Amino acid sequence: MAVLKTEELTYIYSQGTPFEKTAVDHVSLEINEGEIIGIMGHTGSGKSTLIQHFNGLLKGTSGKIYLDGRDIWENKSEIRQVRFKVGLVFQYPEYQIFEETVYKDIAFGCKNMGLDDKEIKRRVIETAYDIGLPEEILEKSPFELSGGQKRRVAIAGVMAMNPRVLILDEPTAGLDPMGRDRIFDCIKAYHKKTGNTILIVSHSMEDIARFADRILVMNNGSIFCFDKTEKVFSRAEEISRIGLDVPQITKVFMELKKQGLDFGREVYTVDYAKELILKKLRERGIKC
Repeated sequence: MAVLKTEELTYIYSQGTPFEKTAVDHVSLEINEGEIIGIMGHTGSGKSTLIQHFNGLLKGTSGKIYLDGRDIWENKSEIRQVRFKVGLVFQYPEYQIFEETVYKDIAFGCKNMGLDDKEIKRRVIETAYDIGLPEEILEKSPFELSGGQKRRVAIAGVMAMNPRVLILDEPTAGLDPMGRDRIFDCIKAYHKKTGNTILIVSHSMEDIARFADRILVMNNGSIFCFDKTEKVFSRAEEISRIGLDVPQITKVFMELKKQGLDFGREVYTVDYAKELILKKLRERGIKC
């Protein structure tokens, strides 16, 4: 059974006014337990509005959303519990840091869940370790940390709650390549350890391509495509036409195909490209 499901979900901003805009338009999808889903789309495509429906921060104008087969709005008094199960990390989450110490900031969500002090301490220390923050940092002010460390503190605060579904909106925005890689390594390690479902919104197909099981591409509030990563990249030219940039390595192999060198598969990561090239060379008797 799908952990998250939407049926004809629609959301209209400023309905009934001259500024009315349909941000999410009859979206129906299913997300399975344990998947890593990449969500992409140009600015204004509806992707950020969509993810805010998954934990009830927004309520659809029409349509339904289900968590573990149950309509999240069936009982409005239980929407707080939904938000514990579906954790959302906003873009630039470090701007939401406010506690006196790193420890207190990571512990904030756990306290709201009503966990006892012993369990909170265990989760904070364990999550800090998992996301690459040394234990001695926990008693420091988060405002003394680097930008990348602040980002990890903010993400750790949601991870410590151990949500069934973790949603990250542009988790590496504004970071340098090293900081970006560190965040993604932590996300992959978290998924391997917990098996929880992860949704990542990103403008970078190169980042998403590295580890997403499926990719959801939004366009003008609707689903342009939602499929396995390799199948999405088989539509690279269509994706480019709606304003998204495919990975550089994909562009290289698209050009090679035009020149008559067809590798027979869609290429979207450098490691996979290397594997295919070496295989082709070996087939031609070239030692490598």
